[in-house]
Amino acid sequence: MKQDFFGRRSTSWWVVALAMIGSCMSGVSFVSVPGMVAGVGFGYLQMCIGFFLGYLLIAFVLMPLYFRLDVVSVYEYLERRFGVSSHRCGAWFFFVSKILGAAVRLFLLCATLQLLLLDSLGVPFPVTVLVCVLLLWLYTFKGGVRSVIWVDLVKTFCMLGTAGACLYLIGREAGDFDWSMARVFYFDDFRHPQFFPKQVLGGMLTVLAMTGLDQDMMQRTLACRNVRDSQKNLVVSSILQTVVIALFLILGVRLYQFAALHGIDASGDALFPAVAWSGLLPPVVGGLFIVGLVSAGFPAGGSALTALTTSFTVDILGKADNPRVRSLVHAGMAVLLGACILVFGALNTTSTIDAVYRLASYTYGPLLGLFAFGILCRAKLRDAWVPVVCIAAPLLCLLLDLNSEAWFGGYHFSYEILLLNAVFTALGLCCLIKK
Repeated sequence: MKQDFFGRRSTSWWVVALAMIGSCMSGVSFVSVPGMVAGVGFGYLQMCIGFFLGYLLIAFVLMPLYFRLDVVSVYEYLERRFGVSSHRCGAWFFFVSKILGAAVRLFLLCATLQLLLLDSLGVPFPVTVLVCVLLLWLYTFKGGVRSVIWVDLVKTFCMLGTAGACLYLIGREAGDFDWSMARVFYFDDFRHPQFFPKQVLGGMLTVLAMTGLDQDMMQRTLACRNVRDSQKNLVVSSILQTVVIALFLILGVRLYQFAALHGIDASGDALFPAVAWSGLLPPVVGGLFIVGLVSAGFPAGGSALTALTTSFTVDILGKADNPRVRSLVHAGMAVLLGACILVFGALNTTSTIDAVYRLASYTYGPLLGLFAFGILCRAKLRDAWVPVVCIAAPLLCLLLDLNSEAWFGGYHFSYEILLLNAVFTALGLCCLIKK
């Protein structure tokens, strides 16, 4: 059964490295990264520095641990280290994190398709969501991890080809490149969310949590033949992802230049769709946009659905060897994902990528604290009380985040709230040490 979850641990590392570009770059990256240029320039590259450091930690700290323990789910480590309550607590936090993150990403896909195509055809938004989720359920029903990896590989080439073609076609019309929008580093105000150390630290912790402690991402890396191949995959993938993000940021400058030149009033997530479907470019640009969006969005949702099914079946129900239970869970996860997308439809935000990372700061923080405590401290815990600590930590962080301006002289928390969340979790776990 482990071989089904891991894609038989026979996949070449370079295939996984290329596929992970597609798995990390969802429809959110395709639309939201170009749109954020007007607000922060190329400041997102600061987080990419942190991403690289985080990948190194995953490759040389977590991967040897996972391969040595030969786990099906990465959260099995928590049971072996602390107990059943910790295992299930970690799985539940992953479950909440992944269902919310996947819903945000798929909402962007559904909302954009609705705006560009389906509204004019009179198709209601709930029907759009139903069809998208049904397609996800069908293509992940029998494929498993191995098919997810190969779909991600195809998605990577489709998305990059689309972005490159759009950059060329739009750049021809936009004139000289506007370097004033390409600011990378922010050192001038430590209270600003884009302050360099905050972004690097946030990037490192975010990728450590959202990749290293994420069943969805780790099931790809664990499909490599051995730990050395998985390490090569992670390092190469992190470098390639930085190059891809830079490509999307350059595309963002071109999109804003084109919009200003032709009086298109759009920004953020609405920018790329507005320019692509403005009628001012060759029709092929609109078609390329749809191809890129769909190729980026659907596989990401499919891999999330697979990981949610795996984690819920193995970690929470303990039914890894029961195909019927797995099928029922798979269908239930699809229904829940669709419901969450509809909820996000009522809570729309102008920057989806920021919403994804902000959610991750709260939901992955306890996971980061649990794993860090388990690796760095050998003490045993009163396992039954671990869920209480893991729930209290993000609530305390939320209280601080909501009042940071008044309490800390105008300070704005950025993604470093993830570190604070993990620290509160670790401190709470210290109170549960068995004497």
